[in-house]
Amino acid sequence: MNVGVASAFDTTAWHDRASGLKPETRLFIDGEFVDAKAGGRFESTNPATGEVLAEVSRGTGEDIDAAVAAARKAFKSGVWSRMAPRDRMEVLYKYAGLIEAHASEFALLDSLDMGKPVSDMLNIDVPGAVITFQYFAETIDKIDGQVTNTEAAAFHYILREPLGVVGCVVPWNYPLMMAAWKVAPALAAGNTVVLKPAEQSPLSALLMAKLFTEAGGPPGVFNVVNGLGEEAGKALGLHMDVDKIAFTGSIEVGKLMMVYAGQSNKKRVTTECGGKTPQIIMADVENLDTAVQYAVGGIFSNQGEVCNAGSRLLVHASIHDEFVEKFKELSKTAYIPGDPLDPKTTMGPLVTRDQQERVLGYIEAGKQEGAKIAFGGGVPEGLEAGCYVSPTLFTGVENKMKIAQEEIFGPVGAVIPFTDAGEAVAIANDSIYGLTAAIWTTDLNTAHKMARDIEAGVIWVNCFDHGDMTQPWGGYKQSGFGRDKCFETMLAHTQTKSVWIHLG
Repeated sequence: MNVGVASAFDTTAWHDRASGLKPETRLFIDGEFVDAKAGGRFESTNPATGEVLAEVSRGTGEDIDAAVAAARKAFKSGVWSRMAPRDRMEVLYKYAGLIEAHASEFALLDSLDMGKPVSDMLNIDVPGAVITFQYFAETIDKIDGQVTNTEAAAFHYILREPLGVVGCVVPWNYPLMMAAWKVAPALAAGNTVVLKPAEQSPLSALLMAKLFTEAGGPPGVFNVVNGLGEEAGKALGLHMDVDKIAFTGSIEVGKLMMVYAGQSNKKRVTTECGGKTPQIIMADVENLDTAVQYAVGGIFSNQGEVCNAGSRLLVHASIHDEFVEKFKELSKTAYIPGDPLDPKTTMGPLVTRDQQERVLGYIEAGKQEGAKIAFGGGVPEGLEAGCYVSPTLFTGVENKMKIAQEEIFGPVGAVIPFTDAGEAVAIANDSIYGLTAAIWTTDLNTAHKMARDIEAGVIWVNCFDHGDMTQPWGGYKQSGFGRDKCFETMLAHTQTKSVWIHLG
């Protein structure tokens, strides 16, 4: 059922489909669903209600070994790595079509699993995953080798070849789309994959793997091992037969993946570890209402559970009060917590009770450090059974405060005043993170200077969160290294081989 058809469902229809949901809960290894070798299971819980959705197979090191062995066997056989490029393209095109055709299933799985509004799944996540696989399918026959200009007695050429087995470790905030960002370039380059989803959102990855085989993907090329990070994730990071880890998640776990690589086979590691994005609103902003609209969406969309959430709102002192009032007014109607299966809902619960308590703890820390709550700050009335947190805005924030320095990963914004562009850049850069930033100004000179001086991998000017698949996605500093999306990502899943032929 495609996105267009599913978009016509009302709340009752979604709940009817949810009541009949029987998701796959086993692991997917070598083209088949299998139980975890140790027989363990863990619960997947609906954060909107606290009800258990399913008990999922708990993969451990034994299962990672089996998945990696299947992936290595498939890679060495050449059934995927040496498939004709146009044939590999055809499989991924068909796969993208199957993801779109199963839009309602993916929307339901991720909405129930991590609390995302079902309308967001249909408008953002499913189309984003489809486009990702389409884009990387298109890159497959665009990888060129090179012949260099050498002396007459030699012929030298450079090949690009896939790495081998890629371990993909993805977060829970965009389960389908983040898996697509990691898996698509790895597969397009000819690698085989072992995907380890977050234990908080394990269900949609299993449907992804099943559909890959339906699209013509050979067994062993795409494997999924659900499990806990400290068991399955660690085993994947330490595995001696994994050639690369592609990771999105917390700084702490990203650092561990680098340690695991060093402790094992020096596998390649790319990491995207979140951010503390500044949105800088200059006094000469052309349309303050537009900037406010983007600012509200930048921190409250996806419940604030976004790596590039615009959580630091740097506002010129001369327009500070006007900005805050407009922000408050728009927030009354733009993001209202509710039932994720209601297509009108714009904000769902946080992913788990632990995450809810973590975010509420940051709100309490903000108050203790002297910041002022402009609105929000608690649990929405009537939604106490779920893991909800009300949209919250702090004013009177100093950049040294905990709520300005640490990634909250929830719907909590912090307004920080500044007096000139130099001070704004200094505040923006006073962070261990450097994923994204936004600048709102009508002065082209100011825009270019600030874009040059801000330490972040993605800069938006007079917009926020715009882009397409040509846009490299990744950060500076502890936000990580490596890039998602874009052709550069495809090449990062290959290695070069230099062949020098002596002609004699």
